[in-house]
Amino acid sequence: MSNRAVYRLGWLATLPLLASGCAATGSGSSAERDITNVLGRQVTAWNAGDLDAFMEPYWHSPYLTFSSGGKITRGWHAMKRRYLKNYPTRDDMGTLSFSELEIRSTGADAAFVLGRWRLDFEQPVGGVFTLVLRRILGDWVIVHDNTWRDEP
Repeated sequence: MSNRAVYRLGWLATLPLLASGCAATGSGSSAERDITNVLGRQVTAWNAGDLDAFMEPYWHSPYLTFSSGGKITRGWHAMKRRYLKNYPTRDDMGTLSFSELEIRSTGADAAFVLGRWRLDFEQPVGGVFTLVLRRILGDWVIVHDNTWRDEP
């Protein structure tokens, strides 16, 4: 399928992976290593204050979805604006870490990730997240991000 066709399908392109059931990726599978590397690059970029590099693995599409704090943000540009508003300076970003990652394959070119996030500040904050990823044109991209903050 061409990249243009995948973009046109938008959210519908992710429905088969949600309906297909979830099998764990094999320990050390190529997809699991690739996705772990994507998330590692995000942590490195965030901690360097490089929001552009942090945003790179997100699907550059108006069909990207992000849900957090009871709100849904649609589209890569809208998501980047949201991050810029909430984290305008390097000092506002804290130090990011991910833990307890569970990567599950939902097909040859689809997976979801469950994990915990933490931002270290004077008063650390954290929570859980789920990501839906698709391999598009050979690259793993995040097509949906659902992030929750732990209760204080």
